Amino acid sequence: QVQLVESGGGLVQAGVSLRLSCAASGRTFSSFFVGWFRQAPGKEREFVAAIFWDGGAASYADSVKGRFTISRDNAKNTVYLQMASLKPEDTAVYYCAADNTFSNRKDRWTYWGRGTQVTVSS
Repeated sequence: QVQLVESGGGLVQAGVSLRLSCAASGRTFSSFFVGWFRQAPGKEREFVAAIFWDGGAASYADSVKGRFTISRDNAKNTVYLQMASLKPEDTAVYYCAADNTFSNRKDRWTYWGRGTQVTVSS
């Protein structure tokens, strides 16, 4: 019903910026949220940020608040995660998710992308 494709990951140095993209296609919802999660090796997948499609209201995890910004481009059906002041602790596979309700719990989200790797070196 909904397909999500992440892009923009790569290898960067600490302190620089990187922008991830999540391109969405297929059927959308009356109430539509897109979120970002990340998972480092050996750790559980954790919530990063989410945005409400219509109004643009956003929510962030405390660990990224003030550094990361989530936004969307309606014409391109794309959600972005602008990451600034990157730290080695941000290294993870970043996943895009979508659902018709909001939650910071990964099990509440229905649709997922395959993920994009972000590696931050010192």
